Amino acid sequence: MKTLFLLLSLSLAFAVSKFDGVPFTLKNTSLVSIPLEIPGVMNPNLNPLSTSGVTLNIGQKVFFKYKKKRFLLLEVNSDLKGQTLDVPMLIRERKKILKLSEE
Repeated sequence: MKTLFLLLSLSLAFAVSKFDGVPFTLKNTSLVSIPLEIPGVMNPNLNPLSTSGVTLNIGQKVFFKYKKKRFLLLEVNSDLKGQTLDVPMLIRERKKILKLSEE
């Protein structure tokens, strides 16, 4: 009985921690607005030279738009907790990885 209770407690603790969310900050260091898409949550528009604190569940995807198409910017994981992400830099890095031109 004690073993069953321990296993249930551990399972519940894991489930709760997975869905507590991961707090982090999105920072727009550029002079232009950056529209993002977070499906099922919101579609924030990061103003120039601004920061926005968010708390998202592990596995949540964040997209950016380029030439009217959406591309994955990041997928939330526990490593992001407390981090400040430079969104324009992340977008530049993703464009290089995806081989999108900088026209």
